[in-house]
Amino acid sequence: MPSWFRRYLLPGLVFQSIIIAGGYGTGRELVEFFLEYGPTGGLLGMLPSTVLVSATCMVGFEFARAYGSYDYRSYFKHLLGRGWFLYEIGYLTAVLLILAVIGSAGGTFLAETFGIPGWVGAVGLLLAVGVLVFRGTGTIERFFAGWSFLLYGAYIVLFAWSIARFGDQISAGLGTGEVGPGWFSSGARYGALQVSLVPAMLFATRHIRRRREALWAGALAGPIAIIPGLLFFFALAGQYPVVLDRPVPTNHLLEVLGSRAFQITFQVVLFGTLIETGAGLIHAFNERVDGVYRGRGRAMPGGLRLLTGAGLLLAGYLLSRVGLVGLIGTGYNAISVVFMAIVVVPLLTVGIYKLRGRGGAAPQRSVAEQK
Repeated sequence: MPSWFRRYLLPGLVFQSIIIAGGYGTGRELVEFFLEYGPTGGLLGMLPSTVLVSATCMVGFEFARAYGSYDYRSYFKHLLGRGWFLYEIGYLTAVLLILAVIGSAGGTFLAETFGIPGWVGAVGLLLAVGVLVFRGTGTIERFFAGWSFLLYGAYIVLFAWSIARFGDQISAGLGTGEVGPGWFSSGARYGALQVSLVPAMLFATRHIRRRREALWAGALAGPIAIIPGLLFFFALAGQYPVVLDRPVPTNHLLEVLGSRAFQITFQVVLFGTLIETGAGLIHAFNERVDGVYRGRGRAMPGGLRLLTGAGLLLAGYLLSRVGLVGLIGTGYNAISVVFMAIVVVPLLTVGIYKLRGRGGAAPQRSVAEQK
């Protein structure tokens, strides 16, 4: 990959890859956080969400560069001091919740599209995640960057096709001007939920060398992450309010378009995004454990990486039996408030304060990185 791509675009693409499955892959997330407030209200809600993501990523990427902290344990030790473990508790909770969501979504996709039992799709997806995690950082970065372009292509086609097929319905939905109360706070909660995973993709910010690069990469991360979701939102707006009750709005939209070939193609792309998200989350936890090993002058055993990933995947699969709507509707809303308190607010206050004192100094590598 070109150097400029690694510094300016890769962080945003990896971030988008990590949040996609838990952010808007199934469409249920867009319904819960945006479309529930009306087509216009949902569109407005994306503004505070995108601004919050970009602002937090700008500070977050620069904080990682300035302190040389590329695993979330050392990162939050610099940011929260002795309170760093609060993020670990929240992160592991989020990992299990999102793994449950992608496991449930993977099973639902295959069940509704091919009539395959849901548990087969869930198990197959989680096994694919395990293989990617075992391959390591380089493979994950290449897979994330390449699949992101496929994802953008799929969403552009979905958007264009939806406009062509029921553009009048989309215009009518947006033309009502319906704005439900709470759209701003819902958009902010959605943004907080997404930036809670910034520490999970810090491995992709190692290529950043200057403050200017970190700020640009962070500013671009918000639009890079939300644009596919925005395109998908417009398409869903044409099915409002029927789509509000569908567990997987993506499948409903694909059925309405009526192309079996595109339905299968889109589902394959989405299946890849589910794998991306699961792999990114587990890889971040393994990087945190590896940081402890490196701090002791040792390397994390490959078998432990596999065992850790298998344990998280199994727990996520068991939790996935709760059901997609319940996981997203209750779990996501609750945990977004937690991450607003332990990630967004500290970064935009304590983080900025500490960075002011560091100026544009060269990165200081963490103890674990030095050994």
